[in-house]
Amino acid sequence: MEVRELSDDPVEIGRWDAFVAACPTASFFHLAGWRRVIATAFGQPTWFLYAQRDGEVSGVLPLAHVRSRLFGNKLVSLPFCVYGGVAATDGASSKALVAAAGRLARQLDVDFLELRQVAASGAELPGSDRYVTFRRTLDADPEVNLKAVPRKQRAMIRKGAAAGLVPTFDTSVERFFAIYAESLRNLGTPVLPRRYFAILKEVFGDACEIMSVSPGSGAPAVAAVMSFYFRDEVLPYYGGGTTAARELHAYDFMYWELLVHALGRGARLFDFGRSRQGTGSYRFKTHWGFEPQPLPYQYDLVRAQEIPNVTPDNPRYHAVIEVWRRLPVPLTIMIGPLLARSLG
Repeated sequence: MEVRELSDDPVEIGRWDAFVAACPTASFFHLAGWRRVIATAFGQPTWFLYAQRDGEVSGVLPLAHVRSRLFGNKLVSLPFCVYGGVAATDGASSKALVAAAGRLARQLDVDFLELRQVAASGAELPGSDRYVTFRRTLDADPEVNLKAVPRKQRAMIRKGAAAGLVPTFDTSVERFFAIYAESLRNLGTPVLPRRYFAILKEVFGDACEIMSVSPGSGAPAVAAVMSFYFRDEVLPYYGGGTTAARELHAYDFMYWELLVHALGRGARLFDFGRSRQGTGSYRFKTHWGFEPQPLPYQYDLVRAQEIPNVTPDNPRYHAVIEVWRRLPVPLTIMIGPLLARSLG
């Protein structure tokens, strides 16, 4: 067995993606296309490592180097992705990839290596239980899925429909980005650059889809979501709404419409994504009847003395968040990407 770095050879890239498609522990975020996305949108160096035995890929580990004075110097699998880490078919391949990543982290002299895994790698590394994910198998019948949603949230979905909300699928990122930027400003979070979302659409094509919701045909959209499709899964990943969205119950309506639409595309698993425990998004997902599942993130501490906390929970960032919430949206769109690229 050997560990190699993915090249630009289309055949090698095809072998990587074929492995990811077949590996049970792999995710959308293990696809080779992320190497292009991260390099093009953010200019961050990447190392997409794979283990090979007898000429067959047996494990993958995509990595990128994110350096920031404010948020730290890290090697992570994978920045801007909630899942990552090792996806392998056996323990030996997993162990070899984690060891190779550890050596690279020390060569780069980073603070830490972060593995954002859905399943533990088996490596003896410190972990964090800060994040959970919410995933549910879907029934082919929309009515069965609706009955699985608690009564209160079903009422919110119906109120959204009664308000005249209608979904639209957009080929451009413009309408989505305007809504998303406003939503993140309200949360006190820097927005990622517009070109990042355009590159996602370009690289992943139909597997990256945008839905927006408006109170009637031709009316301005009040909420929007960018979703990823992988195997039989749908993952609503980037979502947001204007100040009118909550009053119109647009969030519940939008996610329900997405679920029904995804069934038509063959999805049989709805992945509501990652949340920090105790946050508003965590509560929203539990109100939909989804059960939290721990995400066993692991860390190889190189220079750092403890597992980092680069979240809004950290008191170090509270003052900055409050200032950000008061800035005009156009200003946050100008300066936000300079900060967001360092968050990863």
